[in-house]
Amino acid sequence: MMKPMIVLAALAATTPAVAQQSFAAPEGCEAKLTVQHKGCIVVNVWQCEEDNPGDQWIALLSQGGLFSVQRVDREFQWIEAFKITGDEELIMPADDPASLDELFANQIDTWDFTLDTDLGLERHVGYDLLTGETVIIDGEELLQTEFQGRTIDAEGDEIDASSGRQYVSEKHRMFFLGETWQAESPDDILDFSPVEFIYPGEQGFFTAEPVYECNEIDAAFRP
Repeated sequence: MMKPMIVLAALAATTPAVAQQSFAAPEGCEAKLTVQHKGCIVVNVWQCEEDNPGDQWIALLSQGGLFSVQRVDREFQWIEAFKITGDEELIMPADDPASLDELFANQIDTWDFTLDTDLGLERHVGYDLLTGETVIIDGEELLQTEFQGRTIDAEGDEIDASSGRQYVSEKHRMFFLGETWQAESPDDILDFSPVEFIYPGEQGFFTAEPVYECNEIDAAFRP
């Protein structure tokens, strides 16, 4: 259930490279995990003492720098986000909240929620489905998922429709980027799948620099 994040990753892949800065968790927070993805994306995860139990912060960085910071709860609801495309906040309670517990128990989770964004209200409707397949990536056991989602603006017009395959971890209670495609171009697949999981004390932990496929930007995304 990270479809908008995959779209942002695609946009970030076209951003010109700039000098990288070091990355650190904010004061009062603990750095937990770094994940290097295909498509020149790196993800850093941390938790903060003042947040609700189970809340996690997720930062996405490309070769152009930081482009999204998002707080999710233990069910992986998108509580708030600060992005290059504008800030977002979940309107609670959601009509049909995203729920990892529902997904793990029933192999499918539907969702219908609204975000208050800088451009107005956006309704997100769709589902995540466990395929029954389990994969091991860099020693991490991940469940494979499929999703379909639509984004609808305040006037009721559909502004995005996409499908994809992602990964979800019961250990981390997180989704990880995978493959996605737009409804009108199902053969044009973007792949941001995870490659490396890096923990505190390991080389590359909480880096600001992605390392995979950073010189392989698809021509379709060039300005």
